[in-house]
Amino acid sequence: MELRGWNYRYVGPAELRALVRPEGEGRRIRSAAEFEDWASGPASVEPSEPVTFVVDGAGVLRLAPRRSEHVVCAGGGTVLSAGEITFGRESGRWVVRAVSNQSTGYCPDTCSWPAVADALDAAGLDVRPDGFTHEVVFRRCPACAQLNIVREEYFVCVFCDGPLPPGWNVDPSAGSGESRAGRFG
Repeated sequence: MELRGWNYRYVGPAELRALVRPEGEGRRIRSAAEFEDWASGPASVEPSEPVTFVVDGAGVLRLAPRRSEHVVCAGGGTVLSAGEITFGRESGRWVVRAVSNQSTGYCPDTCSWPAVADALDAAGLDVRPDGFTHEVVFRRCPACAQLNIVREEYFVCVFCDGPLPPGWNVDPSAGSGESRAGRFG
């Protein structure tokens, strides 16, 4: 599988990063058989209930129960995307009904969709939307450094009324341009 997309670092609270434990990460799903095993096991939830997902740095889908922290699901590592995903069954097979990039720990940009699509396809979940069904736009305010969720394309900080940049800037140590903690081509 060709890896593509940004490699996002965890930018959330340190106390949530402290929850990461060896062998506590989300279940790796690399095939339809692995997904079926997960979906029929005790860790799965009601099919209509969203679950936490990450696409890890290797491009592999990882799943965990919905209220799991993304950083725990990722084992503390970097991700190509993160959010919530809902599955269902149609004509005897598993399908993806909805998927978002809603993760305030990693704050992935909406352009992380191709990494999600690749990971879903590799896991045999190729009946899926063509993009995020719910896109979350994250920006950090340059004036007060607070994290914002942009709603209705209103790029103004909710904390200090300062302007928010049009491009992703959540990770303050990533700099500008293509240095978002690294880029896979």
